[in-house]
Amino acid sequence: MTLRGRVAIAGAAESTELGRIPGKSALELHVDAALNALADAGLTPRDVDGVACAGESPADVADYLGIVPEYLDGTNVGGSSYMLHVRHAMAAIAGGLCTTVLVTHGESGRSRVGMTPWQPAPQSFMAQFEVPHGPVGAPSLFPIGVRRYMHEYGVTREQFAMVPVVQREWAARNPRAKLRDPITVDDVLASPVIADPVHLLHCCLVTDGGGALVLTSAERARDLAGTPVYVLGAGESSESSVVSGLESLTSSRAIRVGGERALREAGVAHADVDHLMIYDAFAHVPLYGLEDLGFVGRGEAAAFVADRNTAPGGPLPLNTNGGGLAYTHTGMYGMFAIQESVRQVRGTAPAQVPGVHVSVATGVGGMFMSSGTLVLGDSSTV
Repeated sequence: MTLRGRVAIAGAAESTELGRIPGKSALELHVDAALNALADAGLTPRDVDGVACAGESPADVADYLGIVPEYLDGTNVGGSSYMLHVRHAMAAIAGGLCTTVLVTHGESGRSRVGMTPWQPAPQSFMAQFEVPHGPVGAPSLFPIGVRRYMHEYGVTREQFAMVPVVQREWAARNPRAKLRDPITVDDVLASPVIADPVHLLHCCLVTDGGGALVLTSAERARDLAGTPVYVLGAGESSESSVVSGLESLTSSRAIRVGGERALREAGVAHADVDHLMIYDAFAHVPLYGLEDLGFVGRGEAAAFVADRNTAPGGPLPLNTNGGGLAYTHTGMYGMFAIQESVRQVRGTAPAQVPGVHVSVATGVGGMFMSSGTLVLGDSSTV
């Protein structure tokens, strides 16, 4: 049974504010975004019978909003969780388990209001096999493969630096982006080294914010207030939760497996994709994503970006909101990638790309531990 186009995103919105929001807890950011997304769909909490979220308990989100749920999904595999929530909601709606699923995200990543301190559980693989060797969180773990990637494929520092340069160009067109001033390759390479060869400007922001989606059947979505965006395909996968256990330091098997499934289910060829969002906690992640999703060959992504193929006016617009490097990054960024894909398909994005009918959004969790990919389309695709 194919689920292609049977479920639609009927509402999508972010929290009223992004950036630094010391007056709201993480749970309040979930709720703020949820109410905005419901308003976008022309619905109220009483119309919802399914809740999915990561970070907070879906039971707490449902209770805060007064929702009596018949479907709950608390899947938490990091920043890609929201792609998985959408996929699971597709199956739940198509299977008759519920009619309307609210997917929420909220993190006080910068202000830390209502957030627990981050540390790996003592029984986790990371705590047992990586933390004793001295890494300090994602900035020293995520980039471990970058040096190997650059060596293996002859990628220069200048090519690598073009990822944040191009994404800043997109951010300059987005009034809600935190970092909008243009930067150069020299600026990137002059910024402080965080974990060689990663400089500060290769790294994501740390912000507060939230986002939410309302999913329902395609038939019902057509009668609601928001312009429906159809889920054409979805895929998910995972691999080791420790960097040293990954299949490869220069590739992501999770992106590859989930992406192949999503594109296959959608019946979409790479040439059919008008717009692309790839999670970018660090600047190398979009390079891996371009290759593992099959948009370019192995080792070709850095030159592809450096040649401005993903920049404004290029043939494959990528991370058009500015991405986690320049737009916002609360900690689990995947929701914001989906939000931008929805805006582009609807034709309402601040940095709108002409003629977007199909958009692909790929998320990553942990240090390539998990990945989820969604293929979204407008009414012409179903």
